[in-house]
Amino acid sequence: MQLTIWLPHRLLVKALCQKVMADSTEGAFTLLPRHIDCVARLVPGILLYLQDGQEHLVAVDEGVLVKCGDEVRVATRQAVLGGDLGELRDRIDREFLARDEWERKVRSAAARLESSLVRRFLEFSKSA
Repeated sequence: MQLTIWLPHRLLVKALCQKVMADSTEGAFTLLPRHIDCVARLVPGILLYLQDGQEHLVAVDEGVLVKCGDEVRVATRQAVLGGDLGELRDRIDREFLARDEWERKVRSAAARLESSLVRRFLEFSKSA
């Protein structure tokens, strides 16, 4: 299979591989060359691919994986190549999950501001 991992600004991985393992919103899964085509929404975690009998690890942020024929394409906001599983797990916790929590707080604050604005707009229109 031809694996490509794309970041917003560059191509991170382009490799011929025999197996791809990743984590999705539906759980962990493995892709082999003759598996059915699929699309999966990735969650922050470790993506493993087997190339020439050697395992390679990539810490990936949220993203999308598409398997079509012999091609597996991954698009993600952030990814880090690495060899040490513990270090990659720590990095996911520190960077990817912390940023996701911060973004969730920002979206929540924006929603509160928007609802307050709408409420005040309605109050203003009733008094006019």
